[in-house]
Amino acid sequence: MRVASFNANGLRAAVRRGFDGWLKDRDPDIVGLQEVRATVDQLPLLDGYHSSYHPGALAGRNGVAVLTKDAPVAVRLGFGNQRFDPEGRYLEVDLAPSRGRPGLTIASLYLPKGDRPVDGPSAAAKHRRKIAFMRSLRAHLGRARRAARAADREFLIMGDFNIAHTALDLRNASANQRNSGFLPDEREWFTSILGPRTLVDVVRRLHGEQNGPYSWWTWRGRAFDQDTGWRIDYQLATPELARAAVVGGTDREPSYQARMSDHSPVVVDYRL
Repeated sequence: MRVASFNANGLRAAVRRGFDGWLKDRDPDIVGLQEVRATVDQLPLLDGYHSSYHPGALAGRNGVAVLTKDAPVAVRLGFGNQRFDPEGRYLEVDLAPSRGRPGLTIASLYLPKGDRPVDGPSAAAKHRRKIAFMRSLRAHLGRARRAARAADREFLIMGDFNIAHTALDLRNASANQRNSGFLPDEREWFTSILGPRTLVDVVRRLHGEQNGPYSWWTWRGRAFDQDTGWRIDYQLATPELARAAVVGGTDREPSYQARMSDHSPVVVDYRL
């Protein structure tokens, strides 16, 4: 089973840059998309996939989707938070067992960006908002895992978390100690949702204690060419599913000109 997560930074733009060709070549069974940035009627048709989509209420912003080759048996928009659910940042689908694959609950997440609290009241408010989202999501993840287990399904959440968990997950850790995405409370939260009985960072498990593989690089300067990036896109799986992962990482494009987004897809193969 091949699973991919991709922040498209506008799916229609990503399709123009070659996403549909990448999708055909890599042929994933499941794709989580973030920052789709389209209304339902603007969503590109992608052959061979059922599209579950939460566009949110903010025109031209956010939007998360899950593409599946098998039709889902249930789709849930949001995670039960009336403040954040209308923004189109979280989507869950349930998949029935199929061709030796267990039942699955798959979530696509676009976690809000924050800001540096030291940069003034507006920035501090943006950081507090991100933390509020994270705390609410953490409570939901516990509920979602338990519900999946009760239904004999594995659970996988993937997407853009807008957090580099450890110093291995960004190129210049020392220079970013006070920057949003690498702040202590963000990193502590990320640690709190992981565990040997809860959720496993699948790509980190596969790659061990080495830098990267990064998944986001700014469009500016030569960050992409020099691999000055951040690993902020993840696949977090329940332990049994994580143990089935055999290979995974970032599909980093061969050149700046070939980029589909400021993110590259995170792809994992699971042997089930």
